This record gives sequence, structure tokens and C-alpha cells, in this order.
Amino acid sequence: MPRKSRKVYDAYLFDLDGTIYLGDQLLPGARQCISGLRQIGKVVRFLSNNPTKSPAQYAEKLTRMGIPTPAEEITTTIGTTVWWLKSNHPGATVFPIAEEPLCAALRDAGFRLSEDPSQIDIVIASYDRGFTYQKLQIAFDALWFHKRAILIQTNSDTYCPFPGGRGEPDCAAITAAIEACTQVMCQASMGKPSALILRAGMAGLDVPIHHCLMTGDRLATDIKMALDVGMDAALVFTGETRREDVPPLAGIRCLDRIDDLLVD
Repeated sequence: MPRKSRKVYDAYLFDLDGTIYLGDQLLPGARQCISGLRQIGKVVRFLSNNPTKSPAQYAEKLTRMGIPTPAEEITTTIGTTVWWLKSNHPGATVFPIAEEPLCAALRDAGFRLSEDPSQIDIVIASYDRGFTYQKLQIAFDALWFHKRAILIQTNSDTYCPFPGGRGEPDCAAITAAIEACTQVMCQASMGKPSALILRAGMAGLDVPIHHCLMTGDRLATDIKMALDVGMDAALVFTGETRREDVPPLAGIRCLDRIDDLLVD
């Protein structure tokens, strides 16, 4: 039987990369933690800044790892980007520097994708492992030469962690390249620490903020988002952050592994 946590919440929100798994490796205690919370009837939701997979793909990955999860319990920056565009720039022509899951979601939502700088209204910087100089040139022409587009990004992560302490450049590197050559600053970010993704992840849940706990491995994204909105936060040392990196901030519970949430 799961052990009772130090403070019991109604809803538990989790980051994925570096918190539940690294690459294709499930992190120690992850399965026990999620299963234990579900056994005692707690709401579990997952929030990921990574837009290279759809919620359905993440659900399949978690299920394959032994954490059966419906896509409806997963929110990514794909969904928040589409939602933000529909709310603020319906009908815009966009140029996503992104991988296919985000591009497909934009097309499905009715947005026109274009590589013609004279037609682009919004350049979307994202985590794109197919980033090329040609894509940078299109963004440069749309933002600097034609001066008609704005720049947004899916997330502000500098790198994505891998097993063994490695990683690869994430969206922040692509945003920085565009900003450096165009001198056009990014106007909006769709992932943590923005509360946009938190609101999307909690949509339909009748749970007050102070009855929720956000758990993640990054101070600048997962933890900052929670603290900014007054939500309790737990930091796990299985991803980016090490214990010596943590300042003496109130409201952060530190965990060596994620199933420490279930320990008195």
C-alpha cells in the first residue's frame, strides 16, 4: 500500500523529461509514485515543454513504460501554442521552425504554414532537430527584411537532458539565433514557466491552486511556474538540478527520487 505523503494534495502535476524518465529509461520510483497516487484517488497530470511528440505519443510511451496514461492527462507546448494562436492570431500565416507533431497540429487547427517570408505573420521557434541555415534565413527575411512577422517560442528550455548526463540543444538555442540576427525579441513563450501550460493542464479540474503540487527537475521552468502562481513545488534531483544548485527558497520540497513524495 502507498505510504501517506508529508502533505496530501488533491492534484499532482508532473514534468516528464528528467522527472518521470530520461530518454527511454524510466527513472527510479516513477512507476511506484504514479501508481501509489492513483491508488489513493489523487488526480495526476503531466506537463511537458517538449513539442517533439504529441500527447498521444507521450501517452503511448508512458503506457509502454508501465504507467498507463490516457492522452487527455498530458499537456504539451503543442496544445498551448495552438490555443494561444487561435485566441490571439486566428487566421495567421505561420512559419514553424519545428518538428512534425507541432506542424501537424497547426495544420489540423486550420493555420496556413508558409515558407514565403512576404506572407508570414508569425515565426514559431521550437525544439527542432532539423534546424538549418535555410530556416534561419526564412525567419530573418520575415522578421528583419519584410518587418511584418512577430516571433514566439514553444518553450524556453536551453537543452533537453539525456541519460548519462548528456543532452541536446533545445528551443532556447533556436530562439537566440533568430533574435541575434534580427534583433527582434520573442514576444511570447508557451511552456513552463509560463502559466499558460498550467492553465491548460488543469482545464476541467475543479481544484484550487493551493491544493495542487507541481513536481519537476528544473528550477527555471517547473519550479518557477509553480511558485509564480502560488502553487507548492517539489524538486527532484534526477534531471537538470543538483542539490547544491538550490537556493534557500520557501515552498520547495527536495526529492532524491520521485517516490519520496510518498514518504512521511
